[in-house]
Amino acid sequence: MLTKKPFGNLFHVKEEVVLVTGAAGQLGSAIVRTLLGCGVKVVATDMNDELLNQTATQQQWKRESTLLLECDISQRRQLVEVLHVAVSHFGEVTSLVANAGVSVFEPFLERSDSSIDHVMNVNLKGSLICIQEYIKARIAQGGKGSVVGIASHYGVVSPDPRIYTDCDRNSAEIYGATKAGIIQMTRYYAVHASEHHIRVNAVSPGGIRNPLNPQGEDFQRNYSNRCPMGRMGEAEEVAGAVVFLLSPAASYINGHNLVVDGGFTCW
Repeated sequence: MLTKKPFGNLFHVKEEVVLVTGAAGQLGSAIVRTLLGCGVKVVATDMNDELLNQTATQQQWKRESTLLLECDISQRRQLVEVLHVAVSHFGEVTSLVANAGVSVFEPFLERSDSSIDHVMNVNLKGSLICIQEYIKARIAQGGKGSVVGIASHYGVVSPDPRIYTDCDRNSAEIYGATKAGIIQMTRYYAVHASEHHIRVNAVSPGGIRNPLNPQGEDFQRNYSNRCPMGRMGEAEEVAGAVVFLLSPAASYINGHNLVVDGGFTCW
């Protein structure tokens, strides 16, 4: 039962220690910045240690509130070590944002086994390992916590090839399959982790504008025309949804996939 609190406290996450995977990327770094802005302590991981440290410096992450660790989430031993170091540093890891993900864009009839394995290992196996080891760590400390996995609206619907006239991103069947798997995995873990007072949810972003690596002009226009809100999303809008799901305001939300796509999947 949610204890009645002043309205402002419903969105209070300042006491949290959050592990964010894939923190050097556009979405991951936006999530880290947003959490730090809320006063959260963040364990930021990425398989590219150099890029992670470069991102932290460029975006001026609060060093006293941030622990940077290299980690390939598809390697269980690395993730276990990250959790051990994080708990030693901050005392606990209260929440997990399983954000790390990759995609390889190739014509689907020409996709190689190595490409398939790479996307499956990071997006699906890696997310499973993260959630599994996080839940085990929380149980060891008495339970209670929250997980937010990052899926995609392409785990809900198939890409519309008509909007990809000037880019190669319409061949994303493996990516979409792994993101659909994350949505189903979210439901499974939500049921089985509830007895330990751990909530598990997912966020499915739609098309997100990337100013550092811009999508083609035709694609941005086509996507915006296809979206009821008439534009692409911003990474901070997805980060806001993540913070909401981690907050007490979402204390009765469990097993849910929150789609943040401007209504793209409403058609």
